[in-house]
Amino acid sequence: MKVLVLGATGGTGQRIVQEALAQGYKVTALVRSLTKGEAIFPNIKTLFPELKLIQGDALDREAVAGALSGCDGVISALGTGLSLFHEVTVLSDATRTMIEAMRQQSVHRLVCITGMGAGDSRGHGGFIYDRLILPFVLGKIYRDKDRQEAEIRASNLDWTIVRPSYLTNGPATGNIRVTTNLAGIRGGSIARADVANFVVGEFLQKKWLYKSPIITNL
Repeated sequence: MKVLVLGATGGTGQRIVQEALAQGYKVTALVRSLTKGEAIFPNIKTLFPELKLIQGDALDREAVAGALSGCDGVISALGTGLSLFHEVTVLSDATRTMIEAMRQQSVHRLVCITGMGAGDSRGHGGFIYDRLILPFVLGKIYRDKDRQEAEIRASNLDWTIVRPSYLTNGPATGNIRVTTNLAGIRGGSIARADVANFVVGEFLQKKWLYKSPIITNL
């Protein structure tokens, strides 16, 4: 099984790559900088022989198509920096580019990470998050996450959208709540390592096909 990981050098993306390799996948990672990628995954030929780094931009159709060649699906952990004054479109633009490449190559499986607060999960992050952080700090990013999710739902792909709660860098706990029932959901947090474990498992298991579960630690 071979998977293309987008956003592989981000905090969650790194753990997804490591988890996929641990589970026996071959992994291709599209990275904007080979220097940064090789620094994150040192001694790649000896420590990560099943990992292939390809330099390119997720907004570049040719780069995405080239990285996707021979893959069985995509795990997207794309992120973007804060933008308080300018509209954000990189997530939806990159997702549109990825979907077009997947259609052209008849690759159907996609697992994409967005976040709690996207789509109908808005209003379930807790008082401070919902009233202050989301509207005043993350508003432009989450409007683009909404567009990103809409692009995925309108595609003909076998998709799962994963919405993690607040991300932490602690070790995996193995105690994960996965739900599409938003009743009683008010914030929470989850280790990136637990997100990686869930996402890589879901890629093949397809228990949440065509669904958008929130995941959080118990």
